[in-house]
Amino acid sequence: MRQTIACVFATLLLSFLSSTQAADWPEFRGPTGDGHASAAGETASAGLPLEWSETKNVRWKTEIPHRGWSTPVVMDGQIWLTTATDDGHDFYAICVDAESGKILHNELVFHCDEPEPLGNNVNCYAACSPAIEPGRVYVHFGSYGTACLDTSTGKVIWKRDDLRCRHYRGPSSSVVLFDNLVILTFDGADYQYVTALDKGTGDTVWKTDRNVEWNDQNLTGEYAKYADMAKEGDFRKAHSTPLIVTTNGKPLLVSGGAKATFGYDPHTGEELWRVHYDDWSVAPRPLYQDGVAYIVTGLMHPELWAVKTDGEGDVTESQKVLWRLNTGVTKTASPLLVDDLIYMVNDDGVASCVDSADGTVVWKKRIGGKHASSPIYADGRIYFFNQDGETTVIKPGREFELLANNTLDDGFMASPAAADKAFFLRTKSHLYRIEDEAAQ
Repeated sequence: MRQTIACVFATLLLSFLSSTQAADWPEFRGPTGDGHASAAGETASAGLPLEWSETKNVRWKTEIPHRGWSTPVVMDGQIWLTTATDDGHDFYAICVDAESGKILHNELVFHCDEPEPLGNNVNCYAACSPAIEPGRVYVHFGSYGTACLDTSTGKVIWKRDDLRCRHYRGPSSSVVLFDNLVILTFDGADYQYVTALDKGTGDTVWKTDRNVEWNDQNLTGEYAKYADMAKEGDFRKAHSTPLIVTTNGKPLLVSGGAKATFGYDPHTGEELWRVHYDDWSVAPRPLYQDGVAYIVTGLMHPELWAVKTDGEGDVTESQKVLWRLNTGVTKTASPLLVDDLIYMVNDDGVASCVDSADGTVVWKKRIGGKHASSPIYADGRIYFFNQDGETTVIKPGREFELLANNTLDDGFMASPAAADKAFFLRTKSHLYRIEDEAAQ
C-alpha cells in the first residue's frame, strides 16, 4: 500500500514539475529552443494577450540599467537577464521578481579594462542570452566571461574569463544547456570553436575547432569589394546559437557558423556532418522537424536550406540537402516552424511563409519596421516584434491574416519570453510584463 501511495505521489510530483517547466522560459527561444511558448500538446501559453499598449494590459514596467539585447529567462517566479555598460567595461546579471517587477539582484559579474569597440551600431556587449535551471542561472558575455550564479542569492558559483575569441563586432551566441554541460559558441575573427563546460565546476569538458577551409584571402569577383572586411576577419564570424535535437534516437547539436553548418555529438563535440556555403555572420538559430534541420546560411546573401540530419561527413553536394531558398530570407531574426510551414521576417520588415516540404514561398507580406528580435508562436498566434516597439500579430496559415498591431514606447532588439499567461518583453530600456487585465 505504501509503495502504491509513493508511486502515485511520485507520478503527481513529476506531472507538477513537467507542467511547471512547461510554463517557464529557460533559454533563448524558449523551452524547446524554437520560439514556441510551449511544447507540442501543452497549453502553458493559453491565455496570453492579443493586444496591448502603454495603457492596456501592462501589469508592470521596470527600467533596466545600461544596455542589453539578451532574452529574459523565466523560472520559479524569477526573470534573469544581462546588461552591460555602453562602453563595455562592466557586465551585470539582473534578477527581476516576476510578480512585482522589482529588481531583486543586480550583480556585477565581470569587468574589462580595455574592451574592443563594437565596430557597428547594432550589437551591444550583452546580447548573449542566459540559460536557467532550478537553482542556477548561467550568464555569458562571449570572451568577456561566462558565470554560474545561485538564483536564490545572486552570488557567483563559478566563472570563466579565459575563453579567447575576438568577436570584433560584439558577442551574440547564447548559452545552451545539455545534461551536465554548458555549451558555448565562439565564432570570432581569430578563433572559431564550440566548447562545453561542466555545469558544476565550469571546467572545460570538450572543445572542437570549426573544420572549414577559409577562402577569404585574395578575393575576386563579387566578393572583391569585401576585401577590407575580410582582412579584419569578418568572413570568419558568426552569431548563431546552436540547437540540440534528437535524431535517430540520439542527441545532435546543429550549429551554424561562418561558411558551414555542422552536426556535432553534444556529449563529446565530435563532428558528424557539415554543409558548406559561401556566406558568413549567420545569426538565426536553426529549426528542426522530422529528421530535417532548417538553417540560414549568413548575412550577405542569406539562404534557407533544408538538410537531413542523418548524414556523415560533407553532405553539401548530396541528397541530404533537400532544397534551398534564396529570396526573402531572414538575416537576424530566427524563423518559426508551425506545423509544416516556416514563418520568418527579414531585417526590412517583409514577412514570408514557406512550405517546409519543398521551400515554396506560400505568401509574402510587408509588415513594416526593422526586425532583429525573433518572433514567437503562442496561443495559436505568431507575434513579430520590430525595432520601433511595434508588434504584428498574425494567424498562422496559408493566407496572411492580421490579428492585431500593438505598440510600446521603445524598440525591440531582445527576443520575447512567455510564461504564466504573460509576455515578458524587453525593449531597449525597459522590461514589461504584458498580461490580460482580466487575469491580473
